[in-house]
Amino acid sequence: MANYYSDIAELQYHLDNPMMKRIVELKERDFRDKDEFDYAPVDFADAMDSYNKVLDIVGDITANVIAPNAEGVDAEGPHCHDGRVDYASGTVENLDAMVKAGMNGMTMPRKYNGLNFPITPYTMCAEVVAAADAGFGNIWSLQDCIETLYEFGDEDQHARFIPRVCAGETMSMDLTEPDAGSDLQSVMLKATYDEAENCWRLNGVKRFITNGDANIHLVLARSEEGTKDGRGLSMFIYDKRDGGVDVRRIENKMGIHGSPTCELVYKNAKAELCGSRKMGLIKYVMALMNGARLGIAAQSVGLSQAAYNEALAYAKDREQFGKAIINFPAVYDMLATMKAKLDAGRALLYQTSRYVDIYKALDDIARERKLTPEERAEQKKYAKLADSFTPLAKGMNSEYANQNAYDGIQIHGGSGFMLEYACQRIYRDARITSIYEGTTQLQTVAAIRYVTNGSYIATIREFELHPVLPEFEGYMNRVKEMANKFDACTNAVKEAADQELHDFVARRLMEMAADTIMCHLLMQDATRRPDLFAKSLNVYVNYAEAEVEKHFNFIRKFTAEQLENYRRQ
Repeated sequence: MANYYSDIAELQYHLDNPMMKRIVELKERDFRDKDEFDYAPVDFADAMDSYNKVLDIVGDITANVIAPNAEGVDAEGPHCHDGRVDYASGTVENLDAMVKAGMNGMTMPRKYNGLNFPITPYTMCAEVVAAADAGFGNIWSLQDCIETLYEFGDEDQHARFIPRVCAGETMSMDLTEPDAGSDLQSVMLKATYDEAENCWRLNGVKRFITNGDANIHLVLARSEEGTKDGRGLSMFIYDKRDGGVDVRRIENKMGIHGSPTCELVYKNAKAELCGSRKMGLIKYVMALMNGARLGIAAQSVGLSQAAYNEALAYAKDREQFGKAIINFPAVYDMLATMKAKLDAGRALLYQTSRYVDIYKALDDIARERKLTPEERAEQKKYAKLADSFTPLAKGMNSEYANQNAYDGIQIHGGSGFMLEYACQRIYRDARITSIYEGTTQLQTVAAIRYVTNGSYIATIREFELHPVLPEFEGYMNRVKEMANKFDACTNAVKEAADQELHDFVARRLMEMAADTIMCHLLMQDATRRPDLFAKSLNVYVNYAEAEVEKHFNFIRKFTAEQLENYRRQ
C-alpha cells in the first residue's frame, strides 16, 4: 500500500538529523511529561519513534484518502450559502480522517491535548499533505495559527482555545483587506471596545482569507482611533460561535480549489484582544507570518515532489520512436533538474525548521524560568538564523514548485494540457505559492538585509569548514568560488551607495546566496548519504553555478545609469 512518507527515503533522512537530539532535549524538558501522559516519550529514541510513527500515519492517510479525493475536490470545490461555507465532500472526508487519527494541534503541549511535536516533524506532515492535495493542506495546516495564540495569548485563552484546535476545530488568519494586501499597515477593519459587554467589536471587510469560515480566527484590526500606520493595529481572537461574521463570497480561483478563499463581512462581531494593544502588526503578525511562510515552503516542496512523481511516472510509461521518453536527453535533463531542485529546496526547508525549533523551544522555556547565559546566546543565534533562512526557504521553494510544475506538464506534452492528468492541477495549485504569505519580491525585502550585513556570507564560510567526502572536494571548490562571486557582488553594490540600484539587484543577490547555501546543504547531505543525494548534488551544483555566474555577470556590468532603460519600459 502506498505511503507518502515512508515511500520517500529523503524525508526519512531529514527526520534523522543530528540536530534533532538538541531539539528533542529542549522540547521535552528532560521528558518530564512521561509520568503524567502515557503517550509521552521516555527518552530520545522513544520521541523519534513517535515522530516516525505519526508521519507514517499521515503518509498513509494522504496516500489512501486525501490523494484519491484530490481530483474530485478540485472539480467540486467548496460552496457558500447563507453566509456560511460547505466544504467539498472529499474535504469533509479528509478532515474526518485526520481528526480521527489525532493529527491536530500537533505542536501544542500535552496538557492541552496536543502531541508536543517540534516544528520539524510537523512541517514534514504539512509537506506530505500538500503532496497529496495542496488545497486541503491549506485547511489542515492552518492549525499552526495556534502557535501565535500560544505564544502571545494568556493562560485563560490557552485553556479555552487550544484544546478545541487539538480536537480538530479549524483556524484562519484574517489579515488582508481590499485596500491592504502586502501593505498590512493600511488595514482599516475597525476594533472598538464595548464597555457594556466588556469585549471588543469588529466592523469591516476582510478579503482573500484562506479557510475564512473557520472556527477560530486571528484578526488584525485597527484598535487606535485616528491612526493610519502599523502602530494602531492589534491582534484579536474571533470565535465563530459568537457570530457576527458572514462569508460574502468564495473567490473563484485558478487553483487550490478545495481551500475556500473568502471575503468576510464583520458586523459588530464580538472579539477579544490577543496580547497587548498596538502590537498586532509590529510583533504578532510578524511571528504569524514567519510560521505561515515556513508552511508555504513545506507546501511548495510537497508540490515539487508531486510534480516530479507525476513526470517521472509518465516519462517511464510513455513511448515515442520505439522507446520510453525517459531515455531521451531532453527529458532526463528536465527530470534530473526537477529532482535536484526538490532535494536542494527540501534541505533548505528542514535546515530552516530546525533553526526555528531550537529558538522557539528556548523562547518557551524562558516563559518558565530564566535562561542561562549559554541558552540566551543559543536562542539569539538560532533566532537570527531562522529569521534569515525563512525568506530563502519560502522564496526559493515557491519558485521551484512553479518551475517543477511547469516542467512536469512539458514532460507530459499534449497530455499535460488535458484535465484528466494530475499534473495540470499541480501546476495550477503551485502558482499561488510565490504570491501568498508574502510574494517572492517581499521575501527578497526580508532577505536583503542579511545579504548586506554579512550574515549569509558568514554562514556560507562556516559551511565551508564542514568536512565532505574526498570525491566531493571538487564541488566544494566550485561552491567556494560561487561564494566569492556573491561576496564580490555584494561589496560592489554596497560601495555604489545607490538605494535604487541596491533594490534593483536585490533578488539576484538573494538568489546567489540561496543557491550557494543550498549547494552546501546538499553537499552535507550527500556526505552522510551519497546513495540518496550524490546525483542531485552533481546536477544542482551545475545548475546553481550557472545561475550564480549569470547574476555575477549581470551585476558587475550593471550601472545606475542603465536603470533608466528599465524605467522607460
